[in-house]
Amino acid sequence: MTTLLFIRIFFLIISGVVGYQVGGINNSPASGLIFGLLAGAFLILIEMKSHQVSVRGLSSMVFGLLLGIFMANLVSDILLLLPLGVVLQSVLKVILTLVFSYLGAVLALRGKDEFNLIIPYVRFRRQDLKEGVVLLDTSAIIDGRIGDIFKTGFLGGRLVAPRFVLQELQRLSDSDDETKRQRGRRGLEILKTLQKDTAADVRIHEDDLTGPEPVDLKLVKLAKVMEARICTTDFNLSRMASLQGIEMLNINDLVNAVKPMIFNGEELEIRLLKEGKDPNQAVGYLEDGTMVVVIDGKKMIGQQVRVYVTSALQTQAGRMVFAKLEK
Repeated sequence: MTTLLFIRIFFLIISGVVGYQVGGINNSPASGLIFGLLAGAFLILIEMKSHQVSVRGLSSMVFGLLLGIFMANLVSDILLLLPLGVVLQSVLKVILTLVFSYLGAVLALRGKDEFNLIIPYVRFRRQDLKEGVVLLDTSAIIDGRIGDIFKTGFLGGRLVAPRFVLQELQRLSDSDDETKRQRGRRGLEILKTLQKDTAADVRIHEDDLTGPEPVDLKLVKLAKVMEARICTTDFNLSRMASLQGIEMLNINDLVNAVKPMIFNGEELEIRLLKEGKDPNQAVGYLEDGTMVVVIDGKKMIGQQVRVYVTSALQTQAGRMVFAKLEK
């Protein structure tokens, strides 16, 4: 910040000196000095107000501007073949250059999210990142297991947290609801811990996507542009993104996949904790969190019992095991 202030002061002094010298040519150095200082201050004010302009948006606009100038020159060369006067050809060339430059810059700025070759995206497509990019959803960050999964080596690539995901975490951490506030702060702490971990390659995607779309839609849109995968625990997001051809990494699916297999007739030892939905049922849980529903186990609630498995059911929420008391 001190360096930036020094540059601004130095530029203001140079502007005043140049204005003084130019004013001296017309025998009015004082007026030139004032004009130079005002011009320098005006440019500094514009620079201070332009901090909200993104580099990606600026690069898109320049790309569109160059494309517009190229198209204008192409059309102008075609008009040279027509029997038009020199003055009319010059006027048409100026008009075409202005029109195509404006249209190119505006259209490129509006569609900047669809460009794959813009500088901010190049850094995510390095050849040494064989597994590509993994975008982190808000739910995956709050869940907290992504760090441990990454350390195991099962999840390759670079972890990227988009700016709009961080903004959602910040909104949660500032919420009036105690539960949401704790979840938001927990997510920010987990992300901070991941960034400090040298084993995890975690980056922040600085540029936010414009538009009023929800975070899930922005995440899908960014994944399409970057050809990235999305890591989440949200089942609805997984379904929506999969339908659009995006590869999803659902942490819950991974956890369910690595749970040990349970076969019919297998004996288990479990503590019954509460009643089930149906009469006389009791519910307990294995160490990995698998729910076990014991038929006719209501009278044994609170006790450690041995049961044998009668069937197992895989649901969206996880695996559910049905068992009977061992006689």
